[in-house]
Amino acid sequence: MSSKIRVDAPLVILHGDEMAQVAFERILDTFVTSRLEMPLVEIDLSAENRLVTNGQVIVDAVEALKTHGVGIKNAGMTVNRTQLGELLAKHPEIDGTRLHALATKSPNGAIRKGIGGNITREDIEFRNLKVSRPEWIDRDIEVDTMEAGGIKDSFNELSRATGVVKLMFVGASGDPMELHRREVNKGDPWLLATNDVDDVRAWAHRFFQRSIGEKRDIYLGLKDTVIAGYDGVMRAAIEEIFDRDYREQVEALGLSYHYELIDAQAARIVANPPKRALWGVPDNTTGRKLYKLVEELKRYGIPDRKAQVSISRMSAGGGDQYGSFNAPAAEDGILKVIVDGEEKHARRVRKGDAILLMSNDQAAIKDWVLQVFRDASRKGKEVYFGLKREYMEYDEVFSTAITDVRRELAEAGTPPPSFMIMRPSSQLIKMITDPPRNALYPAQNLDGDIFSDISAALGGSLATASSIIESKDGTMLFEAPHGTAHDLYLKYLETDGKEAHFNSSALLFAVANALETLGERGENAALVDYAHRLKAALIDTVDAGIITGDLKGKTTDPAAETIVDMQGFLDAVASRL
Repeated sequence: MSSKIRVDAPLVILHGDEMAQVAFERILDTFVTSRLEMPLVEIDLSAENRLVTNGQVIVDAVEALKTHGVGIKNAGMTVNRTQLGELLAKHPEIDGTRLHALATKSPNGAIRKGIGGNITREDIEFRNLKVSRPEWIDRDIEVDTMEAGGIKDSFNELSRATGVVKLMFVGASGDPMELHRREVNKGDPWLLATNDVDDVRAWAHRFFQRSIGEKRDIYLGLKDTVIAGYDGVMRAAIEEIFDRDYREQVEALGLSYHYELIDAQAARIVANPPKRALWGVPDNTTGRKLYKLVEELKRYGIPDRKAQVSISRMSAGGGDQYGSFNAPAAEDGILKVIVDGEEKHARRVRKGDAILLMSNDQAAIKDWVLQVFRDASRKGKEVYFGLKREYMEYDEVFSTAITDVRRELAEAGTPPPSFMIMRPSSQLIKMITDPPRNALYPAQNLDGDIFSDISAALGGSLATASSIIESKDGTMLFEAPHGTAHDLYLKYLETDGKEAHFNSSALLFAVANALETLGERGENAALVDYAHRLKAALIDTVDAGIITGDLKGKTTDPAAETIVDMQGFLDAVASRL
């Protein structure tokens, strides 16, 4: 008779890339297939398979999740231009000019939108990890951002009609050309932003000249993978200037240049700040938030944080930059936004200017707010919203949703949790420098991405947090908030697998969460018990000081730490089951 626990309900497994995938396969072998008798619905979401299937596997993943209800997603690569070129060279049968967007873009947003899910990121409740508290007071770091353009100078409003938003372009021919269209309902927020590429270039010159004049290492942060036609346009213009006009001077002075996605870079700089740096964040709304945070840190430092932090990201509606139309202008001309046949806004653009049109779904916003309050009530959390209501009609709809949901909860006899609404910059500062005991921070998609990475990095590692995507219909997707660990994967390949360094805690916790959910839904007490024991074994292993290299020196008793590689850590967890 098999000693395995029998599970009837299928579990959806979404495979990923690089070192995260190496770890994921070992976790599944060690803690799932060897111990549970259960059906797995496995889908290959690697970057290569997304390309080969022209994005069809993402559609398949969404359908599988909606059909079966519970899944685990591993981290996958979002390919840049160089990596895309390498993959296309490997598959000459693929016509790179006819690829669907799902074939090359990040699958995360499409999956979240497909299942209608919002994200909650929470610290795993390790007992012996201390918050990283680098010395920030008087730290010599400056943040430089663009004053004009972007969302700060956007046109945004709530749709006054149900219909179609069309983005039209009138160029040299004089004939209107439709660039994009999307459906909106009355009351849905929409926004048009542009960035003048000449202004971006002028900023880049000032930025690099300042870094050279003040002899500062250079950091540049954008989100060019997800918003390739907007942030990617800015990155290309800035780095062209750096390579042509400033790289030699920078290197001659012994200074360094670093580019990284803004969420990862924010986490790195806040949790492990360089001694002297100039941090360029061209997007002015993000730049101002991070400028204010850095100034606050330089004045007061990072306090001791004893509470766990939870961040909820509004993603189901496809809102903000992640669900946007973004592209450079093909030529000089005029952009026009037409809503339900009526022209709402027009502005001039020049060839190469970055264009971004985004909208959100007020019904999805309301569902998210309800999910936030429900989660906060269940876990006894205070809620701190971040909204730019003073000049953003786009954000006003969130405020209305909060009022409506609180009233509906009260009428249904459910006391809503205590909450505050503040500016996103104040929300970020509070989360890092004035953390309450037990709080939930709801944020829109890009802010939530950045805030999550900062909080996770301060908590010890991106591998010490859990990520839960929950939809209105109950579909649950569990994942780790970290990426694919490209550098660690290169080392793994160079050593023929002998050096396998990766903290698999977040992936393992995601597996345990998914199994727990399946057990609860199927009233399978043995599976629920196993999931609880798996979480306890993970936490007890770290509590015993058995850790991977990324947590070295980050426990409450560094002298008692035992540093192990990825397999050694998984073996230690397994031995405690």
